Amino acid sequence: MKSRARVFEWHKRFSERRENLKDDDRPCRPRTAVTNDNTEKVQDVIRKDRRLGVRAVAEEVNLERGSVRRILREELNTGKFCAKMVPKVLSDEQKERHKELCLDLLQRIENEPDFLNSIFTCDKTWICTYDLETKRQSMQWKSTSSPRPKKACMSCSKFKAMSIVFFDIQGIVMTVGIQQPDGKSAVLH
Repeated sequence: MKSRARVFEWHKRFSERRENLKDDDRPCRPRTAVTNDNTEKVQDVIRKDRRLGVRAVAEEVNLERGSVRRILREELNTGKFCAKMVPKVLSDEQKERHKELCLDLLQRIENEPDFLNSIFTCDKTWICTYDLETKRQSMQWKSTSSPRPKKACMSCSKFKAMSIVFFDIQGIVMTVGIQQPDGKSAVLH
């Protein structure tokens, strides 16, 4: 919120037919630190180490953090992003092999229209049980002076099982391999 004196100052300026909203130039300060030279310095520092924060870059190039942030966002069009989690990073050889397999499968599908009907595959997953309690279920009456009730984070119970699902183009064929806590397996259907 602007101070009362600042409001009166702007009112006086507009009463005198001022139309420009920008501040007047200040002779003692440089207009901006965003110059081509500073932009190149920031870009060189970022190229050396892309994990540096704005504060570290500002110290390296001897500029204010706001100026460095403006250079990074507006001049260099950069932003800081987290690495995306992927199950596995493949090598170039593995990528090429996957591509060859996919092309072979596509060619086989073209040559044999019923090829997909003959595919039979499976997938497995671990199944854990959880003791679920909603916020509403955990509510209780208490006095204002008594401590707030505590609730532990949801954790996996002792029961852990593996389910193996076999399926084809039509859908699930069979589900097997449920491990009971006593070590016995059972077929679901």
